[in-house]
Amino acid sequence: MTGKIICSGFGGQGIMVMGKFLSYVALEGDKFTTYLPTYGAEVRGGTAHCMVTISDNEIYSPYIAEADAVIVMNEPSMRKFENRIKKEGLLIINKSLVNAKTKRDDLKIVEVPFTDIAAKLGNIKCANTVALGTYFSISSIASKKDIYSVLNKMLAGLRPEIFEVNQKAIEEGFSYDKPR
Repeated sequence: MTGKIICSGFGGQGIMVMGKFLSYVALEGDKFTTYLPTYGAEVRGGTAHCMVTISDNEIYSPYIAEADAVIVMNEPSMRKFENRIKKEGLLIINKSLVNAKTKRDDLKIVEVPFTDIAAKLGNIKCANTVALGTYFSISSIASKKDIYSVLNKMLAGLRPEIFEVNQKAIEEGFSYDKPR
């Protein structure tokens, strides 16, 4: 099993954290993984994306020419990466910030208002965690046990309410698992 995932959005939306989280979950599940971050010129507010490959076998390149799944947190990211998804691949869209529709009719599409959900949870910064929960609910890439183990490790030492809101964000993401 191999999963090739691209996460993309504005700098400051936690795109690199998403990629690291995916990679750490892979390691927790004894899988091979690569993580390739790319930043725009401005970083915060500029474009950012990362490529993560997760596999049962060795991975020879971190670059992803054709992804199994793309998570887009803003509209420029959708325009940039919608054509980099394999046929019948998965496009997960932050419906809060993306109004455009994809031109592709050969994809599984999930639209979830990540930013709105995060705002309702009281911390807009956890929109990326909602997105991860959505991805994990659809893919078979990781177990819930591994996901929560990594969440505990990544947020260790932070205020308890940070862990709690991110745990709720993952759970909210799990509830949006219906590709159209």
